[in-house]
Amino acid sequence: MPPAAYTCPMTRYAARVRRILPHDARHVFSELDSPEKIQDFLEALPTNFETDGESNHSPLQVLKMKKAHCFEGAVFAAAVLAYHGERPLLMDFETIPKDEDHTVALFKRKRHWGALSKTNHAVLRYRDPVYATPREIAMSYFHEYYLYDGTKSMIAYSSPFDLSRFAPEEWITTEKNLDWLMTKMSKSGYFSIVPPNTKLRKATRVELEALNLTMQPDPRKKRMG
Repeated sequence: MPPAAYTCPMTRYAARVRRILPHDARHVFSELDSPEKIQDFLEALPTNFETDGESNHSPLQVLKMKKAHCFEGAVFAAAVLAYHGERPLLMDFETIPKDEDHTVALFKRKRHWGALSKTNHAVLRYRDPVYATPREIAMSYFHEYYLYDGTKSMIAYSSPFDLSRFAPEEWITTEKNLDWLMTKMSKSGYFSIVPPNTKLRKATRVELEALNLTMQPDPRKKRMG
């Protein structure tokens, strides 16, 4: 095929995303034309505390529900990146059983990586595109990942998980829960972080106090005394 006739796969994917989005959603996506704007949108979006039961809403459902938790926010951010012709990539952080995984959307500017993150806390947030590799981004979250007793809880991170392998109708505009997508990502392979027999220092009192700094009160938890 002559170069003039070649169309980048992500350009074709972006065109498909635009075709399937309702007008109102397309308007929102078009306005979020930079990582900074996407992050600002995520931070303004109320947190989905799943008080009515667990959910993994699609980006279109997030717009309808007007709330999101970390996985829903990351998938929403990836969908907006895909709309603008960028590859929709997720990275998941695996934790010890007492804690919860966290998922972010990755983006790249020139040769450097950044991350978009939906969180209610003062930690595990946005990353500017200053990291040379996805691993560098993952390691930047390690120190921030701890329980209320100070235990460091992040143990592994996934490879960038490319959502463009799936039709956009399956994960962007569907009304069905994306449990299947979370399952596929969880089985995609992880890289361990903590070397065997490594003793980790616990988070200090001042670091633990940061867990009390939230954007919204969490109805499921009591604040630390």
